[in-house]
Amino acid sequence: MMVKIERTDSRTWPDAHLKELFSEGFPEFITADRLVKEYIGRVGEWFADVNLMLVDDRDVPVASGWGVPIRWDGLPKSLPTGYTQALVRAVEGREQGIEPNTLVICGAIVTPSLKARGLAGETLKALRRTAGQAGWDRVVAPVRPTMKARYPLTPIENFMRWSREDGMALDPWIRTHQRLGATILAAAPASQTMTGTVAEWEHWTGMTFPESGDYVIPDGLSVLRIDRSADEGVYQEPNVWMQHS
Repeated sequence: MMVKIERTDSRTWPDAHLKELFSEGFPEFITADRLVKEYIGRVGEWFADVNLMLVDDRDVPVASGWGVPIRWDGLPKSLPTGYTQALVRAVEGREQGIEPNTLVICGAIVTPSLKARGLAGETLKALRRTAGQAGWDRVVAPVRPTMKARYPLTPIENFMRWSREDGMALDPWIRTHQRLGATILAAAPASQTMTGTVAEWEHWTGMTFPESGDYVIPDGLSVLRIDRSADEGVYQEPNVWMQHS
């Protein structure tokens, strides 16, 4: 499929098109990261040049991807702890006048009916080109492994090593990055932290939590920890840091 690349803020997109594009995105609880809420407004304002839309020949958006620039020395030990800290580092780096040298790919999404046509890879490549044009030497991503939801009790350090007979990762989203030359750098066991009341978690998951404890939840990559005495549920989402060549 032939596509053209535009900045997402280049025009106003029809609501129907956006609804279709984002109709199968992330679980509802993904928005419960309080620190992300604190920083996301500045991210959208300051880094709009790395928020891209892929548009087909009908002028319909078919994929989208975005990221943030940070300063990173190339050592795995000094990576952000994950997605959320990448946003914090990007915003605070901008506020402090720190010159970035690394693009963190924060997300990519494809219209559900057009999956498996290579659009996810095209989105990642578009973001990499943007990094190159900006003069950023490195491209990394805190990858959300979609298949991990089938194995919520397995530590991410173990899961990210699982591979198929051909040597490629078991997880399809990790494989998409691998096919573009990316390699696994490190685990990010607490890439995001989502917090809410017990009632909020029951709404987000469609479950009931009668007592305190750990629960496997729909679409969760790890377990939800419920503390009824504090009326709180905390879920830490694991990711896998990957670096593109």
